[in-house]
Amino acid sequence: MRRTDRLFEILQILRDGKLHRAQDIATRLQVSQRTIYRDMETLVASGVPVEGERGVGYTVREAITLPPLTLTPAELEALNLGMAIVAEAADTDLKAAAESLAAKVDAVLPVETVASADAWKFAVYPFADAARGLAQMPTLRAAIKARQKLSLAYRRPDGTLSARVIRPLHMEYWGRVWMLTAWCELRQEFRVFRVDLIEEAQALPELFVDEPGKRLQDYASGRQSAD
Repeated sequence: MRRTDRLFEILQILRDGKLHRAQDIATRLQVSQRTIYRDMETLVASGVPVEGERGVGYTVREAITLPPLTLTPAELEALNLGMAIVAEAADTDLKAAAESLAAKVDAVLPVETVASADAWKFAVYPFADAARGLAQMPTLRAAIKARQKLSLAYRRPDGTLSARVIRPLHMEYWGRVWMLTAWCELRQEFRVFRVDLIEEAQALPELFVDEPGKRLQDYASGRQSAD
C-alpha cells in the first residue's frame, strides 16, 4: 500500500470520532506500530485535526472534509495560484490558512509528480514566486506542443540576466515552482529553468524535430543541469 493510500485509510478509520489505538490501526493496515506513529505525526504536521498520543490512542476532531479529488496539472496550478494570492494578503488568519492548506496538499501529492521524494519541498520558495512565473505559462505550453524554439530572457538565481534560445521539452511542478526542461542552443546541453525566473519568452518562427541526444528521453537517461 502506498503511503498516501495508507494516510487516507487512517483518516477513514478515525472519522468515526472514537479513540483508536495505534496497535489496532497497525494490525488493520498490516504495518508496524512505529509506522503508524510516523503517519500520525505527518497528519498533524499537515494540519489534520488529530488528537491523542502514543500509548493512549488517536481520534479526529470535527472538521470539514472533502471526498478524494483527482486534479489535473492545470487544476493544481490554479489551486497554487489561489494559495499564493491569499498568502500575500495582510490578513494573518487567511495567510495562516493558506499555508496550512499548502501543507495538506503537500502531504498527499504523489511522489511521481517530482524527480525524487527529496528533490523538492513546498517551503523552499515563497508563495510570491509562484505567481510571478505564471504569465509565461501559455507561451511555454504552446511552444512545447508545437515543437517551436523559444527566445528567453532569464534571470539566474544569482541575479545575472542571460539571453537563451532553447528547445522547450517538458514542464514539471517542483513544489510551488514550475521547472522547464529544455535543450539550450547556447550551452549545447540540457538545462532546467525555473519558470518564475523567466522574464520574457518569445516564440521563434523556427520549429525543431527530435534529434538523438537532444530529446526528452535522452535527458531522462542522462544527467541534468539547473540554470
